Amino acid sequence: MVIKVFLASSSGSTAIKKKQQDVVGFLEALKIDYAQLDIASNEDNRKWMRENVPGEKKPTNGIPLPPQIFNEEMYCGDYDTFFEAKEDNSVYEFLGLTPPPGSKRKVAEEEVQEEEEEDRVEDNHLVSEEEEELRELEEEEEQASEED
Repeated sequence: MVIKVFLASSSGSTAIKKKQQDVVGFLEALKIDYAQLDIASNEDNRKWMRENVPGEKKPTNGIPLPPQIFNEEMYCGDYDTFFEAKEDNSVYEFLGLTPPPGSKRKVAEEEVQEEEEEDRVEDNHLVSEEEEELRELEEEEEQASEED
């Protein structure tokens, strides 16, 4: 699977340039394979990107701005959704990728699973204690009724 980042190499907007650099820099830092597809110098890239951004994700003028991110043909999102995923430590999920072992998200998932397992063990232990107390009470009641 290849992550495709649609960029504009000759954007006049410093905001767009910074967003593009943020996405590319973060993917490089995580060592995620990706391809940069320039929409400024390649009409096919521009056309493909515009046709494949879902309608509900397009701005009111209908023309999505770079960066736009895809996993092969699957639309992942724009810069804002990428930024949210980055803040939530869920970039791998955002990109449709499995987090590598030891990543923050993977470690967090493993910790949650361990806590759930510990809770189940504790719950079973509590049930066992309650059952034991109930048996003892029943035995005491039987002994008391036999003595009467």
